[in-house]
Amino acid sequence: MKKISVLLAVTALASVMATSAWSKTLVYCSESSPEGFDPGIYTGGNTFDASSRTVYSRLVEFKHGSTEIEPGLAESWTVSPDGKEYTFKLRKGVKFQTTDFFTPTRELTADDVIFSFERQLKEDSPWAKYVAGGSYEYAEGMGFPKLIKSIEKVDDLTVKFVLNHPEAPFLADLAMDFGSILSKEYADKLAADGKKEQMNQQPLGTGPFTFVAYQPDAVIRYKANETYFKGKEKIDDLVFAITPDASVRAQKLKSGECNIMPYPNAADIKDLKADPNLKVLEQAGLNVSYLAYNTLVAPFDKVEVRKAINMAVNKQAIVDAVFQGSGTVATNPIPPTMWSYNKDVKDDAYSPDEAKKLLEKAGVKDLSMKIWAMPVSRPYMLNARRAAELMQADLAKIGVKVEIVTYDWAQYLKLSSAKDRDGAAILGWTGDNGDPDNFLDTLLGCDAVGGNNRAQWCNKEFDDLVKKAKQTADIKERTKLYEQAQVVFKREAPWMTIDHSEEFIPMTKNVTGYFQDPVGVHRFDGVDIAE
Repeated sequence: MKKISVLLAVTALASVMATSAWSKTLVYCSESSPEGFDPGIYTGGNTFDASSRTVYSRLVEFKHGSTEIEPGLAESWTVSPDGKEYTFKLRKGVKFQTTDFFTPTRELTADDVIFSFERQLKEDSPWAKYVAGGSYEYAEGMGFPKLIKSIEKVDDLTVKFVLNHPEAPFLADLAMDFGSILSKEYADKLAADGKKEQMNQQPLGTGPFTFVAYQPDAVIRYKANETYFKGKEKIDDLVFAITPDASVRAQKLKSGECNIMPYPNAADIKDLKADPNLKVLEQAGLNVSYLAYNTLVAPFDKVEVRKAINMAVNKQAIVDAVFQGSGTVATNPIPPTMWSYNKDVKDDAYSPDEAKKLLEKAGVKDLSMKIWAMPVSRPYMLNARRAAELMQADLAKIGVKVEIVTYDWAQYLKLSSAKDRDGAAILGWTGDNGDPDNFLDTLLGCDAVGGNNRAQWCNKEFDDLVKKAKQTADIKERTKLYEQAQVVFKREAPWMTIDHSEEFIPMTKNVTGYFQDPVGVHRFDGVDIAE
C-alpha cells in the first residue's frame, strides 16, 4: 500500500509539472498535509499556508515581512474615540474566484464579512458545527464571542464592529488567518445543496490564488487568480508538493524538484548554504516550543510536580541536539525579541536532586507519564521525537517512567486539546500578529482552555493581568502588566518552556520577491521565478 501511495504521489507531481510546462510554475515542498481548507476552524501553520494565505484575503493584512498593518479588503477604517467601534470601508469591485465548482454572481459586500465572523461567534449559527469535531478554536480562544457585541451592515460596502470593551490588538487580530473572508453566496449554495462540508474541501475566496485540486498527502494545485484585486500574480501555477521528511525536502530542492522548502534539518543547513544553486534566508523566530502539562489531571495539578519535571530535564542538551546552534533555551512563554519580554524572570535550574525533593514533597512516588511528540517538523521544534527521547532519559534518572506517544498531525492537534488528555504534550507557537497577547492570552488564558490552552490552565491572577493588558491602550502600562503575567506563569509552571529557534527558508536562487515572515506563514503573493 505504501509503495502504491508513493507512486501515485510521484505521478501526480510529474503530471502537474508536465501540464504546467508552458506556464510559470512554483513548487513549494510543504511539510505536511493541511487539516482542511477553512482557516476558521484550525490553528496549524501548514493549514494556513494552504488556505488563508493562498485562497483568502482579510479586511486588513500584514505587510510582507513585518507585523505592520496595511489595507486589505477594507480600503480604510475609523475607530471611535472610546475604542469600541471599528468601521471598515470595503473596496469596490472585489471579485470572488470563479472555479469549476462555483461561479459567483456578485462582488464582495458587507454580507460576506458579517457571515465570515458571525459563524465563529454565534452558537446557534447553522455553520457553527458544520465540520464533524471542528470548532472555531481561534476565535473562541481569543475571546471574540465575548468581545464582539455586534457586527452591523451600514451599507453594502461598509461594516461596523461594535465591541463590549476596548481591545488594543483588535486590528492586528483581524489580520490573522481566522479573519479570512469567505463568500456568503457560496456558503448559501452549499447549505441549500446539503453540502456544507465542501467549504472545508473546496475553498473559494478573494485571495491571490484559486484552488484547483487536492490529492491527499501528495499534491495541492492552485492557479493565479485572474481577477485578484491587487492584480494577477507573476507565477501562473502554484504547487504544494507534500513532503513530510525534511531530508527528502532538501534533496528535492537540490535536484530542482521544488523551488522553496520549509524547516530543514539543522544538520542540513550548512550543506544547503554551500550549494551554489540555492540561497537560504534566516532570521530569529517569533516563536516558542514547550511541554504542556495537563494541569487538570493528577499529579500535574500540583505545581511541585510540574516544577520537578522542569528541573529534571536538561533543556540545553535538547537545544544542542535538535537545533545544533540555531536555537536558544526558553525561559518565558514569549520570545526575547518581543516587546514586554521580562528579562528578570529566572528559569527553573537544571537540578535532578532538587527535582527528586520536589516529588517527595508532593507525595508522588513511582510516577509514570506520557510525553506526546509531534510527528512533524515545525520552526520551533524540528524533531520532537528526539526531544522527547532526551526528556525520557533525563526523567528516568529521577525515577519517572516515560512513554512516548504520537499521532498523525491533525489528530495530534485535536486530541492534545482535550481536557482529559493524559500526560504532557510537546507543542509550540509562532506569533500571529506581533503582540504578546497572541501568546499569553491565546495560549494560556482561561478562554482558551479546551482549545489552544493545551495546559488547561486557568489562573485568575494571570488571566486578570493579560485581560487588563489588552484592554489598555498605553504601551508602557501594557508592558508592565505582561511582565507581571510572566512572573505568575513561571511561578506556576503550566509549561516546561523548551526553546526559541532561528528559522531558515532555503530556496533556489531564481526565486524572487519571497519575504521571510515574522508570523511564520509562507506567502507566495508577489513571488516570481527569474527567467
